[in-house]
Order: sequence, then C-alpha cells, then structure tokens
Amino acid sequence: MLPSLTTALSTAGVSTAALTAATQVPADTVVYGPWHGAFSPWFLLFPLFWILVIALFIFVARRTWRRNQHWAAGQGAEGVLRERYARGEVDETEYRQRLEVLRSGDRRQT
Repeated sequence: MLPSLTTALSTAGVSTAALTAATQVPADTVVYGPWHGAFSPWFLLFPLFWILVIALFIFVARRTWRRNQHWAAGQGAEGVLRERYARGEVDETEYRQRLEVLRSGDRRQT
C-alpha cells in the first residue's frame, strides 16, 4: 500500500521531504496511535471530572439542606413565641420569661 501511495503523491507534485517523512512513519503508529496499543488513562479524565462536579453538587446541597433543617428545628418554639408576641397575645414580661425557659431547656438537652 505504501508504494502506491508514494507513486500517487509523487505524481501530485509533493516534495521529496514529505514523501520520505510519510514513508518513515511506522505502520503500527498509524493503526494504534501514539500509544502503540498501550493503555492510556487520559480517556478517564472527562468522566472523572463530571463525576467530581456532580458529587460536589450533591455534597453542598445535602449540607445546606441539613443546616436549614437543624436551624428550623431549633427555631421552632422561639419562632412561635416571637409571632405570638408580635400579634400581641403575650406581653413583654411573659415573652422574656417563656424565652428564658425555652433557651434554658435547650442547654440541658445538649
């Protein structure tokens, strides 16, 4: 196949330097590529990148959700008490007393 290639290229007017360079390339390089049939881990780079991006996204989303859940659970009773105080259902002294009871109960549990 290479002799027919060289005759076809020589009739097309290609320089002799290009012909010699083309004939000196080993056939296994043309068939197998620059790795000569050896395993190359470079094809794992793009899937690994996307796996890491997706894992990072899941990690950040779960962490944010857990923080919000923890904050909402801790603010539940105090939030209700604040709303009752804002609506005028409890006065300031009762609000402060109940808030103190709620916060002292949280310290004993932790």
